[in-house]
Amino acid sequence: MYLEHFKFKELPFTITPNIGFFCHLKGHQEALNTLLFSLRSGEGFIKIIGEVGAGKTLLCRKVLDSLGPNFVTAYLPNPDLNPIELRRALARELGLHPEVLQDQHELLTLINNRLLMLHSLNKRIVLLIDEAQAIPPESLETLRLLTNLETETTKLLQVVLFGQPELDETLNQSNFRQLKQRISFSYYLPLMSREDLDNYLFHRISTAGYTYGSLFTKKARDILFHASDGVPRIVNILCHKALLAAYGRGETAVSRQVMKIAIQDTDVRQRSNGFLIAIITTLVVIIGIVLFCYAQKGII
Repeated sequence: MYLEHFKFKELPFTITPNIGFFCHLKGHQEALNTLLFSLRSGEGFIKIIGEVGAGKTLLCRKVLDSLGPNFVTAYLPNPDLNPIELRRALARELGLHPEVLQDQHELLTLINNRLLMLHSLNKRIVLLIDEAQAIPPESLETLRLLTNLETETTKLLQVVLFGQPELDETLNQSNFRQLKQRISFSYYLPLMSREDLDNYLFHRISTAGYTYGSLFTKKARDILFHASDGVPRIVNILCHKALLAAYGRGETAVSRQVMKIAIQDTDVRQRSNGFLIAIITTLVVIIGIVLFCYAQKGII
């Protein structure tokens, strides 16, 4: 591999979320601040929305790492669970053994008792759900009912939903208006700007141990930003391939030509092409309607 060639201590552009590489870009830092503030405020539901590859899982793991000892956390990375499975998954995360219980009322009582016990120890309990757009509708209602567990003054369970924009589409349906009203804080995780990209690349390579100046030429960074649309995951994939290509050519920096090789080897334009097609289709429909209206009035 190219570790020794570029004098890296570790691979700088893996797609596995690693909080050691968390970059305090403006959007990600604002999201982290929003999460930590709202969790310490004791609010019920918090929602973080971001495009595919925007860094939601990394942010989720950063939050888990940033919460102090007065927090007890439960983490569900795959929430495609029916209501019974969801309750059992939460119970397991709280250190319980729900497999011995068949009655759902008993299971809910067990969860409530554990939450009350933790609350008596001055602990805040937070459930973080990644890929929340995959939660089945009936399980979303179960989730809402779980947040009804409370003392006279305090919610016993806080919930953070990390999801793609499809989650908002689901929550905008009328049958989820009760849950939507309980979302106290919401944040849309932005993609990287051109300036963010430069900071991101420098942070990743320096964290990996590179101390020899600029590794990517400006032209390479320009076409990288254009090809990736500022999506961190795609940036990581393209940079990893570009470093491989530079290593294979015996080069000590990633040039525009090398970055083009990485881009040509990767299918990264689907999102932009689909967006362009949608715009063109919409314009064609609008023009058709306008022409039809003029024809009806005898203008054309």
